[in-house]
Amino acid sequence: MAVVRGPALSDRVAQQLYTEALLLADETHAYYDMAGRTEREGLDPKERVQFACEALKATTRLMHVIAWLATRRAIATGELPEGDPRSPERRLGDSAPTATEVLGAMPTSARRLIMAGIDLHERVGRVAAGIEAPIASASPARALLQRLERAF
Repeated sequence: MAVVRGPALSDRVAQQLYTEALLLADETHAYYDMAGRTEREGLDPKERVQFACEALKATTRLMHVIAWLATRRAIATGELPEGDPRSPERRLGDSAPTATEVLGAMPTSARRLIMAGIDLHERVGRVAAGIEAPIASASPARALLQRLERAF
């Protein structure tokens, strides 16, 4: 039975996700660079460390999404060969988990941005899983016909 990769990412969906990721990354960067600094000062020392860790997770998560989408765009335009979508350089980077209790202690703006980034990463992850997953190209009926053809 022949095996092929899952469906390609449509140009429209890829562009929407890419735009969303860039806007969210810009908003997240601006928050942590400006308003987040002020809000961080109101936290106790342990929460400040957690805030810094969550800022790093949030930006890394978004950079993984942007890098994966940029790679898919480069493949779609022929700038990069398709290659194996399951290879490490073609996969969506993992998202470090955020504990619910830590998220609850974050300022409202930080919490909203972190949750938006987690949501975006999960959605892109589902798209990536569909592209990476092998699917049988032959139905059971076609496989039977192929076996019959080989037998005769």
